[in-house]
Parts: sequence; C-alpha cells; structure tokens
Amino acid sequence: MELNALTAISPVDGRYRHQVQHLDDYFSEFALIKYRVLVEVEYLRFLADKKFFALSAAQKKGLQDICENFTLENAQKIKDTEKITNHDVKAVEYFLKEKLAAMEAENIQEWVHFGLTSQDINNTAIPLSWKHAIENEYLPALLNFNRQLELLATEWKEVPMLAHTHGQPASPTRLGKEIMVFVERITNQVEQVINVPVTAKFGGATGNFNAHAVAFPEKDWVQFGNDFVEGVLGLQRQQFTTQIEHYDNLAAHFDAMKRINNILIDLCRDMWTYISMEYFKQKTVKGEIGSSAMPHKVNPIDFENAEGNLGIANALLEHLAAKLPVSRLQRDLTDSTVLRNIGVPFAHIILALKSIEKGLGKLVLNSNAINTDLENNWAVVAEAIQTILRRENYPQPYEALKELTRGKNGINQESMHEFIDGLKVSSAVKKELKKITPQNYTGVNPEF
Repeated sequence: MELNALTAISPVDGRYRHQVQHLDDYFSEFALIKYRVLVEVEYLRFLADKKFFALSAAQKKGLQDICENFTLENAQKIKDTEKITNHDVKAVEYFLKEKLAAMEAENIQEWVHFGLTSQDINNTAIPLSWKHAIENEYLPALLNFNRQLELLATEWKEVPMLAHTHGQPASPTRLGKEIMVFVERITNQVEQVINVPVTAKFGGATGNFNAHAVAFPEKDWVQFGNDFVEGVLGLQRQQFTTQIEHYDNLAAHFDAMKRINNILIDLCRDMWTYISMEYFKQKTVKGEIGSSAMPHKVNPIDFENAEGNLGIANALLEHLAAKLPVSRLQRDLTDSTVLRNIGVPFAHIILALKSIEKGLGKLVLNSNAINTDLENNWAVVAEAIQTILRRENYPQPYEALKELTRGKNGINQESMHEFIDGLKVSSAVKKELKKITPQNYTGVNPEF
C-alpha cells in the first residue's frame, strides 16, 4: 500500500483510493488547474477567431499542445507561482504568458484573461469538469447499475413472495416486480439529472462585461459571451449574474443526486432485511471472515457500506445545495472553499454503487424460505376471498374474514378451505376460492 493511503485524512484518498482514483481527472487540484488552463486557452483562441488579433499556425499548435499535454509539472509550476501571487487564477495567467513568450508570441500576452475576472474562469472550469464527470462517470455507473437491477428483476420475475406492509404479512407479490420498483424510481430520477442544464457565469467583474464594453463599445459582448460559453465550452451561459454564477442548477443536480441516493438507501435496507429474513443467502468467499468472534457469520456488509457512503454523500450534497446559491450582494468568497469539495460526495456515491453491485452479486435466492413464509401465512388470501364474495353480493364478507383471520394463529390451507366449505355460495364459487393460494395470489404488473 502506498504511504499516502495510510496517511490520508479522508478515506476517499486513503482506504478507498484505489476505487475512486480515476475521479482525479475531474475533482483534484490538478484537474481544477488543468480545466482553468483549458478555459483560458479556449478564450484566447476564441478572441483570435473573432479577429481581435492573429495567431500563426505554430502558435495555434502551441496553444493546443498546452492543453493536450498538460502535466503535473505544469500544475506544480502554477502552484509555485500561486505561493507568490496568493491568487490561483492569476498564477494560471502568468503561466500562459510565459508559455506565449516561449512561442515568441509576446505581442498577444495581454490578451490572456482579457477583460475577465477569476470567476469567469472558475465558473466555467468547474461546471465543465462537473459536466464531464456526470457524463463520463456518474451516469454510466448509475445506468449500468440500473441495468444490473433490471436483469435481476427479470431473473426473479416469476418468484412469488410474501409482501410486508408495516412489517406485517400482506398480499403476496413477486420478487422481480419488487426489484422493478427501484429500477423505475432510478430511471425517473436519472431523467431529472439529465434535464438540468449545466450552467456557467461569464461576464466580467460583476457580470456586465464592463471592461470588455469600455475597450470595444461597438462589440456585442453578450452575444460574444453566449457564443463562447455555449458554442465552445458546451455549457449554458447565465444571462444576468453577479461576479459568480447562481449555482441554482448545480444545486438542482445535487438535489437530484440526493433523491437517487435515498432510493439506493431504500434498496440497501430492503436487501439487508431480505437477507435477515433468509430470503437470500450470500455466497461465501474463501478466506473471508464475517466476525472476529463468531465463525458462522456472513454479514451483509456491502449493503451496509453502501448505506453509510450514501449517507455521507447526502449530508455533503445537502450543504452544497443549501450554501452555494447564497452569496452576499455581488459576491462573497464562501463558495470558493465549498466548491472544492464537490468531488467528495461524488466519490462516496461511486463507492456506494460499487458496494451495492458487489452485494447483489453475492445474493443466492433461498426459495425454500420464501415459500415457507408464504405457506405459513395463508391469512393473506383473506383479501382475495372477501373480494370475490363482494362480487357475489355475499353479506358482510369482510367482517366474516376478519373474524376468521385477524390476530389469529394457525390459519393454513386446511382451515381456510374449511371456512370456504361453510359459505353459502355455489359449488363453482367454492371451487374458484379454493384455487387461491399465497403462491398464486400475486396480482398483475406491466411486462418487463
């Protein structure tokens, strides 16, 4: 194990590092610097495209290389400059000016960061990295997970199972349908995530293109900003802003992710309960230990681990969603340190998805336990019998079945059929009623 995994304060960068280290590409300090450099370079190239100055073919290639070949050493150089400037975005500007000097392009150095404030870079770089993380990591992981759930639902489609409402035996269901409940819920919420646009702020010190307009008053800077943010970066530009973006849509993403996390927590608790009821056994792995004291134990630790990670993620997402849209007047600095943490709940969600997938992969259906539970709860067909008797206009059928079953033990097939035999209904209806069992009284659902 690497030393930093043993000395890291956060388990995301320590114990779980090997599972989420790929998120460095979006949420690390290196990633933030790299995305800032990308936005600054794209802005410089856009200015050239709009004829503010000319770039030679070599200079265009040199700018492209800066982005494509950005290294840890480049990032460290910027961090070293930041120690002097005490300003992270200004350090990026100086880095690019130095690169331009090396290209013999000193004449365009002052176009770097022209008319901008640091938040024009931060509030495009961070949304861009967030967009890429959502598209490349979160949605694929979630959709693949949901597909795994759907496959399990299909596999268990015909498995009858006793339902439990209020923790008590209830009208039977099918295991596959109960899994499809979660598939549908996740699918609906994924649509919410996808439909929230990723927005950015780009408009100068207080959102009015003040410096741009005073230098070139004849230019349509609003259209210029829209074309750059939407056409080049692929983000949606907010039209009326202060120094920073509103963060409302970012908060909407956080809220949508929280809802999905709550669905996953619900799933984890259900699976945990089914395991405790022995509806599922768990595959054992040679060499693994369930308890340091009790040799027999096979604990549902994957679902528990996921529940814990999802809880941490939700606590952080709650703060992010509540805090980021609130800023004093045209800007305070509280968003800066908070924004640096958006990768932390993201990482905990990825960890949770991996854990649930692992837990689902260990499940072994225990048909005997499921069927025994059904056989031990013949009282649940009372609903079916009293409903058919209602159809037949039988007097007070609900009350009759209530008297037979409510709070009573020992209700089985024999006692239920004895009750049916005593009903004053036709033999055809009695035959119909006797066909009902806990195993076949499972209703109907859409095909899946």
